[in-house]
Amino acid sequence: MSRKLVPLSFAAAMAGGGAVADVPSVAVDIAPVHSLVARVMKGVGSPNLIVQPGASPHEYNLRPSEAAALQDADLVFWMGDDLTPWMADALTNLAGNASITTLLETEVTILLEFREGALFEDHAHGDEEAEHDEHAHDEHDEHDEHAHDEHDEHEEHAHEEEGHDDDHEEHAHEDEHEGDHEEMAHDDHGHAHGDHDPHAWLSPENARAWLNLIAAQLSAADTENAGAYFANAAAGRAELAALSAEVSETLDAVRGSNFIVFHDAYQYFEVAFDFPASGAISLGDASDPSPARIAEIQGRIREEGIDCVLAEPQFDPGLVATVLDGTEANTGVIDPLGAGLEPGPTLYPRVIRNMAATLAECLQ
Repeated sequence: MSRKLVPLSFAAAMAGGGAVADVPSVAVDIAPVHSLVARVMKGVGSPNLIVQPGASPHEYNLRPSEAAALQDADLVFWMGDDLTPWMADALTNLAGNASITTLLETEVTILLEFREGALFEDHAHGDEEAEHDEHAHDEHDEHDEHAHDEHDEHEEHAHEEEGHDDDHEEHAHEDEHEGDHEEMAHDDHGHAHGDHDPHAWLSPENARAWLNLIAAQLSAADTENAGAYFANAAAGRAELAALSAEVSETLDAVRGSNFIVFHDAYQYFEVAFDFPASGAISLGDASDPSPARIAEIQGRIREEGIDCVLAEPQFDPGLVATVLDGTEANTGVIDPLGAGLEPGPTLYPRVIRNMAATLAECLQ
């Protein structure tokens, strides 16, 4: 495995007794996860971001520098092929010697199943998901406890996970009259390949669990800096706990209002803050809504007095304008990936904070 020398910060250098350490080369798929890894590596090194801000993670062509980052990587953190299906082959071909962590497949990750249909009814999660949440919280506590020990057993947390899947080819629209069934076919290939919604980073609880997981993986590869990694993870967890309280307060001012999103990607955020959406214009990232779906959404807006319809930077604003035509709903642009933000340790909390602020402003 290739490694690169990265200068430590003065404090880390004093603690470690040297000015330079052999820090793992790390590659990360999307900006929000890259931000969490950068928070854990703060003062020690910097991870490489593969999918650049503003690009869709579902379809992406690697630049030479990004391919080189995968080829040189000692560790790779990625969501999984449910979000970035094209990356599975890239990891196999370029990152064969890297330790790969697939976040959607780790036990600490809270997973939610896909919702069906354009209009979301009361989507309280059943006992099975509640048990999963309880299990996830227990896992988080175990990681917390472990983080404050001497880190003797961190190596057993290192995983090598490889995402292999079948053909990820998208299907084109066939006939307009097939409506929602057609969109679901697109969704199966353009949005995910499994049963679970892959947008799990929009749960701050998942992000908090991943900080410890990331620290464990880094510490297994770089025991000299284990203390710094786990100290950074603990600080990051505290920051995210404060962020969740702040966001809840922001949303309290507009609770009871109704909103519709461009596509169904926000239920982790909705569940985390008990603030459910009423529906989505499009089921998946790779599907355009049929005229029947647009009419259905317009009917919901008029009948139920929907207050806000949210667009996204990566998608056609004209579709939102079409849905809004003849209604009195407000609109705003919500960004789950941080397209307009500078990558780094502060991007993740800014993404969550900005989403809440955009939603609250649109609903006022």
